[in-house]
Amino acid sequence: MPDKQNRNVSTFTALGTARTDKVQLPEATFDGTINMPVMHQAVKAFMANQRQGNASTKIRKYVVGGNQKPWKQKGTGRARQGSIRAPHFVGGGTVFGPTPRPYDEYVPRQVRALAKKSALNARANEGAIYVIDSFNFDTPKTASIINLIGRLDVADKKVLVLTDGVKPNVFLSGRNVPNVHVMPYTDSSTYHILWSDILLVEAGAIGQTLDPITEDAPARVAKKARAEADTAKSARKVAKRAEKTEAKAAKKSAKKSAPKAAAKKAPVAKKSAARKAAAKKSTKKKEK
Repeated sequence: MPDKQNRNVSTFTALGTARTDKVQLPEATFDGTINMPVMHQAVKAFMANQRQGNASTKIRKYVVGGNQKPWKQKGTGRARQGSIRAPHFVGGGTVFGPTPRPYDEYVPRQVRALAKKSALNARANEGAIYVIDSFNFDTPKTASIINLIGRLDVADKKVLVLTDGVKPNVFLSGRNVPNVHVMPYTDSSTYHILWSDILLVEAGAIGQTLDPITEDAPARVAKKARAEADTAKSARKVAKRAEKTEAKAAKKSAKKSAPKAAAKKAPVAKKSAARKAAAKKSTKKKEK
């Protein structure tokens, strides 16, 4: 766990290469403040605001039917009833059931800021913040994010990538990677920070500038990804072959059973032929 007063964080390139220089986290945000109740309030409000609140039930006046008494008031020996859509009847209305409503919770701006600050300090105390010099992806490529988290040895953890502003290429590169979420630094919330195990923050997002380093793209992690893809393809091919062999076996069994059915039908055909021959003989005799 790093010292609360010393906020020196290791830096890496977008390809996952470790840099020699370190970055000092801004003291205005990373001052060691951790307020648990405020973080709980912010996370609870965030999760509540995600709810749509579409659960709906019908009270007895909205249920179809039951506009007349099911039986007369007196003389039947049964309890008096006014409608079969009463709550105690099967198919009747629901009493005190849920209806569409908002679950929104409002948290003041300063409380939200304090909660986010506390979450960042908690991750900094754990040493779970890595600074990336710059995310300059020319094109969206999932392999770029896979290589990065693979070289940082965080592929088995939840990674939150915070960019300096909106960068569509980085977002599209990490969209299909499990346990990786990409978003601008200013859009991150307490929930996202606490959800993640590792934070990859771009240097420009925290007011730092790092000179770019020229390097070649590593192929180690890409080869692993290709090998995994090849194994998945081979498994699919084996499954397809198994399906084909099963289909061929089913066809063979159907062909074997077909002659038996033909043999059963053969005596019937012979009988019909004999009847036709007898009919021809009888017609000849009549003609003579």
